[in-house]
Amino acid sequence: MAQLSIQHVDKIYDNKVQAVFDFNLDVKDGELIVLVGPSGCGKSTTLRMIAGLEDITAGHLLLDGRDITTTPAKDRDMAMVFQNYALYGHMTVYENMAFSLTLRKENPNVIHKKVLAAAEILDLTSQLNKKPAQLSGGQRQRVAMGRSIVRSPKVFLFDEPLSNLDAKLRGATRREILLLHKRLQATMLYVTHDQTEALTLADRIVCMSMGHVQQVGTPLELYDSPANLFVASFIGLPPMNFFDVAVRENELEGKGFSVALSEEEKGLLKAYAGREITLGVRPEDVEAGGEIGVKVFSNENLGMNTLVHGHIGGVNTPEHKLSAKLRGWCDYREDDEIKVAFKRCHFFDKQSGNAIRKGA
Repeated sequence: MAQLSIQHVDKIYDNKVQAVFDFNLDVKDGELIVLVGPSGCGKSTTLRMIAGLEDITAGHLLLDGRDITTTPAKDRDMAMVFQNYALYGHMTVYENMAFSLTLRKENPNVIHKKVLAAAEILDLTSQLNKKPAQLSGGQRQRVAMGRSIVRSPKVFLFDEPLSNLDAKLRGATRREILLLHKRLQATMLYVTHDQTEALTLADRIVCMSMGHVQQVGTPLELYDSPANLFVASFIGLPPMNFFDVAVRENELEGKGFSVALSEEEKGLLKAYAGREITLGVRPEDVEAGGEIGVKVFSNENLGMNTLVHGHIGGVNTPEHKLSAKLRGWCDYREDDEIKVAFKRCHFFDKQSGNAIRKGA
């Protein structure tokens, strides 16, 4: 168990390119933190700095109150699970899992007990005598996790561990990681570009863009109360719909539609009267029936829901595009005209992109 404190950490490479800006995070004992964001946002660089595989340009890294900013990776008591498994092909599963303990020259009996215990946790007992080439991708990833478990590290680090697996295996292995975290009650940091992994695994999510932390919070907080347009667009699938609207006395006026404001929303947007803001609506917050006209251009049946894509007011431009996740099985065809309503709206300042919130 471990507490990790990342304080004002920067990463600037020799070519003067800055990859991470003023990263701050306090990780609690036994917490599973997921760093999420698009490729190149700095999340893997941050994880590698924590692991000691990249130098920290500025700032401090504390583990249980001890400054380990310049401590070599081998002395940080952390274990990293990589995207490509990094298994030795000539060794058996048992030998791969035991390798780090063998290097430390631990007692063979102790090594044997630790490997068997990890294998039981990961359902690998029957695979211990096999070579990695004889295993599926999911089994290889479990071996990589087992190699970390036997070390009993203070912190587990995962760098996009599921990205080489197919969709079905990703789902199964994701559940295994969640069960592993609950069983070990270990401190874990997990990097991914997949927001589904972030939402299903994390105690808290760190959402990053272009080296900057955009928001830190629980999955529900990032989904329900995104801090800005980036978080709102990145978290949630399908992505949130955005429209430029003018704030009127009792409504928001968009291009080809209007939305009535509640008394609470009027108070929230009082300072924006007569100005333009960005209106955000999640596809699942669009419902059939209402006053907003939409011309359908595609219809995707998903079983319990139907994903409908169309244009508000029938105008075929990007700023009029709407995605709606409607309940049930719908058989809309191209050019069908339907009416919808917005159950819940999010509001963003058009200049800063930040969410407009009460008391902000």
